[in-house]
Amino acid sequence: MKWPLSSSDDNSGRIGRFTERVRSGELFTAEVFLSPDVLFPTVALTSGTLAAIYFYSHYVRRIPMTSEIYPSYFRRRSLFGTVTSVGDGDNFRLFHTPGGRLMGWGWMPGRKVPTVRKDLRDVTLHLRIAGIDAPEGAHFGKTAQPGSGEALAWLRSYILNHRVRAYIYRRDQYERVIASVKVRKGLSRRDVGLEMLKAGMATIYESRIGAEFGSLEREYRDAEAAAKKQGIGIWAPSKKQFISPGAYKKELRERGP
Repeated sequence: MKWPLSSSDDNSGRIGRFTERVRSGELFTAEVFLSPDVLFPTVALTSGTLAAIYFYSHYVRRIPMTSEIYPSYFRRRSLFGTVTSVGDGDNFRLFHTPGGRLMGWGWMPGRKVPTVRKDLRDVTLHLRIAGIDAPEGAHFGKTAQPGSGEALAWLRSYILNHRVRAYIYRRDQYERVIASVKVRKGLSRRDVGLEMLKAGMATIYESRIGAEFGSLEREYRDAEAAAKKQGIGIWAPSKKQFISPGAYKKELRERGP
């Protein structure tokens, strides 16, 4: 191995003498491993291998399910991917594509986002948009809240089949990941939760614990107030007095089955 500041002949001679000393028993095993001719290449190879493993696991590895997100990712990392389905006015499924097009997603063989439902089973992340609460859809035989259909249609038209970046905070009680979500529209990136509030398709998520807004809580509250003042979406005069989805669910529970 050629060492810096050494000639080829010097290296050859040094390695030859070192090899002869090992064969003759002059050097013991510990000395062999601690000698510069063995130690430096070993450290370099080990360090390179560990760095490659870290880079792969943190920046290249595709995360197929919510349960496989490392706890260290929350509040520190974002996830990039394609929205494959929208199940309600404030949550959706994301197919994680780390690195996006730079890592071959969408154009390299074997790096296509599935489009068939059966191929998407157990390979997507369930995300809930942070800071907002959309009208409740019909679940488990319960009546849908007024405005839920419009909110769902709006969100589908805004992000379905689009690439988005999700800034993840934590898992909720339903094993969804709470995240602020950005989508590119034209030359700018838009915050999806903020745009829903501006359109009057959601309300602020009010909770004593668990509310997440990133750094946009003031903007969220201003957007909701503006939508109310304009009387758009769920705040339209033609609709009945809107109650929060949380209050709506409580009302359904009190009514019973």
